[in-house]
Amino acid sequence: MVYDGIVIGLIIGLLRAGWRPGLVALSQIRIRGGWIFPALLAVQLIVFSIQDRVSFVGQYSGWLFMAVYVVGLYVLWLNRKESGIWIIFIGVAMNFLVMLVNGGRMPVSLDAAAVLDPIYTQMLKDGVGAAKHYALDDSTRLSFLGDIIPIAPPYPRTQVISIGDVVMNVGIFLYLQSVMLKNKVRASFVQTK
Repeated sequence: MVYDGIVIGLIIGLLRAGWRPGLVALSQIRIRGGWIFPALLAVQLIVFSIQDRVSFVGQYSGWLFMAVYVVGLYVLWLNRKESGIWIIFIGVAMNFLVMLVNGGRMPVSLDAAAVLDPIYTQMLKDGVGAAKHYALDDSTRLSFLGDIIPIAPPYPRTQVISIGDVVMNVGIFLYLQSVMLKNKVRASFVQTK
């Protein structure tokens, strides 16, 4: 879901700021520890791809994903003074909290998952192949923070998201708008003097 916030934020930002000024503003982004985010994505992709072949990774994949969240929260904390970053931090923290109290995995509502591919839903029911997710049940703690919101057409991507995902994407959108429009606001202020 985080990709949606980035794509929507970029499109709206480019429309509002203008193509060239928007791209210039993006090229000037400086996030403390920003290089860590691509590394964290790579770690998640590696864990996901080998968890079924390497028993140790499969056994502890939920906790490996939790470690990724801890590092990501730390980087967000370092950048908390940037507009929108606090909101992103809160959304990520919500997802982290629900995963933490549920053994390192994100609970997914089977009712909400009805919009997804039936094969994925069956995998959730069987508890196989979805190490980062599991089917929400009566033993789930803080279930309201799990993936309980179904998104289906006309939205272009069918998915199930959490409240934390929504909050995080609002923060991403606000951050991108502030970055991309900073020069435009500065330019209009200079012109009105």
